[in-house]
Amino acid sequence: MQTKAAYGDSRRSFLDQFLNIFVALLLLSELIAVLGIVNTLALSVLERTRELGLVRAVGLSRPQAMRMVTVEAVVISVFGALLGVVVGTGLGVAVVKALKDDGITALALPWQSLGTYLLLGAVIGVIAAVIPAIRAARTNVLQAIAYE
Repeated sequence: MQTKAAYGDSRRSFLDQFLNIFVALLLLSELIAVLGIVNTLALSVLERTRELGLVRAVGLSRPQAMRMVTVEAVVISVFGALLGVVVGTGLGVAVVKALKDDGITALALPWQSLGTYLLLGAVIGVIAAVIPAIRAARTNVLQAIAYE
């Protein structure tokens, strides 16, 4: 027979393991998101070859072209992270309200973790932009203008 404290510890241990699985799945989804952002930016740079050549011809420098692609990646990734945090928080609130009769009455939002995930989204955007930004900066101006 377990004491109340021992029973609470065993349930807490189970929930901690469950939470660790969710965090692992979140990290896997972040990896998939990075690949998606890289793919989107690579296609964007490829489709906008002529545009990149024209803006480079009128004075956009290579670092500015890289910065343009990087900002685009950060906007995409932060928007995705923000959308995920908002939808996830909303679903969490809905689950707590739905399980109110089953004894789940407290709602605790991990503000530090949510902020960390948003910051991680911005960092992932910068990392995902490296290869497409280099490709955009290396675009030959004359060939890009004559592209199509």
